[in-house]
Amino acid sequence: MPEKARYDAVVVGSGPNGLACAITLLKAGKRVLIIEAKPSVGGGMRTGELTLPGFQHDICSAIHPLGIASPFFRSLPLREHGLEWIFPPAALAHPLENGQTALLVRSVKETAKTMREDSENYRRLIEPLASKWDLILPEILAPFHIPKHPFQLLRFGLSAIQSAKGLSKRKFNSPLTRGFFAGLAAHSIVPLEQPITAAFGLVLGILGHAAGWPMPRGGSANITMALQSYIKSLGGEFLLNTKIGSLEELPSSELVFFDLTPRQILEIMAERLPKGYRRQLEGYRYGPGVFKMDFALNHPVPFKSPECSLSGVVHLGGTFEEIASSEGEVWKGNHPERPFVILAQQSLFDPTRAPGKNHTLWAYCHVPNGSDFDMSGRITSQIERFAPGFSKTILSQSKMNCSDFQSYNNNYVGGDINGGVQNWRQLFTRPTLSLTPYRTPLKGIYICSSSTPPGGGVHGMCGYYAARTALKDIYGIE
Repeated sequence: MPEKARYDAVVVGSGPNGLACAITLLKAGKRVLIIEAKPSVGGGMRTGELTLPGFQHDICSAIHPLGIASPFFRSLPLREHGLEWIFPPAALAHPLENGQTALLVRSVKETAKTMREDSENYRRLIEPLASKWDLILPEILAPFHIPKHPFQLLRFGLSAIQSAKGLSKRKFNSPLTRGFFAGLAAHSIVPLEQPITAAFGLVLGILGHAAGWPMPRGGSANITMALQSYIKSLGGEFLLNTKIGSLEELPSSELVFFDLTPRQILEIMAERLPKGYRRQLEGYRYGPGVFKMDFALNHPVPFKSPECSLSGVVHLGGTFEEIASSEGEVWKGNHPERPFVILAQQSLFDPTRAPGKNHTLWAYCHVPNGSDFDMSGRITSQIERFAPGFSKTILSQSKMNCSDFQSYNNNYVGGDINGGVQNWRQLFTRPTLSLTPYRTPLKGIYICSSSTPPGGGVHGMCGYYAARTALKDIYGIE
């Protein structure tokens, strides 16, 4: 008789979805090995000294509204394993060049006040959704299914299915509110004229009210450390510095899960896949990339608007028209002169990030996929536009282009941090058109990455649902 497999399941890749997949399997009593190509676990959840000694910078993910709100992560005892969340007074600040600033805070009423003449318009749109968010969020962070709360989901969906441009034009009047919504929706990394871009703006805005936009004390690596500690407490094992090039390199197991995007999966097992399925993976589309900068500063960013100092995140792009133009240029293969820049200023609220009275700043913008264009001057100029004198506060800086991101994490193909385009065509067909997108045609082999529903973000739900699918398929466990 053949020797019994040492593991029930092997998970290839240790991003948030790979770790969530492993936890779900371990809690079902399975023996699990996690294999990671890099020297440390975490995928996008890593922190390092990118500029000067003692300055701790998040390498990819930094602020975590989905991390705190994720139904899966909320079910785990991560605080017992060292994770501490920090909640700035405001989740987001969106300044205009004239100094007017919209602030996203937990209270819908107080947020609406910063929208000025759009105060009532904002409340009418957001308040009914925020009050039922505990029912809506699990519905949208799931694959195709029969909803448990269809009326609440329908109310959200009627607004979410629209383009950000269309919804903003219909609901808001002032340049401030429309710019604020454009910044939220631009996290989709999709032109704001396209359908369902409004969904991204609504989800992130409502999460600011329902859960907050927290940062982990000490850096995003501490989310990884808490998950890793919990996995070890459940008996999970890790194998680091091991890149898998073929299925034959994996240890024997009944189940295999890939926390990888279609391109890496094709590299590993293309010849084993049926032609039809292989063609679908080959046609999978990746979206724009990112250009990121990290700064070591001797002073907080000197924003024109003092309200920006209350927020962990600042969106720099100005009006709706400016942001939409910037994002549209990226999709045309161009590099905008005035990019939409997303800032995170963690050290204002977490003193572990920088020594003494110094500070860190995390900033990125969107660029065409695979771009090697240096956006550092344009990012710095955009910050200076809203914070005159910023350049004088810089002690050191680092930058990462699309190639750097792909080298850091092979899942970031061409710098795409979302594991593939999240537009209306591909949001519901990740990575193929299937009611059970986590399955591959090969028995016992599954995909659990952000290239499956519900897509990008640090929430672990892709891994959770992939594991649930396999447990039902192989063991009959619901």
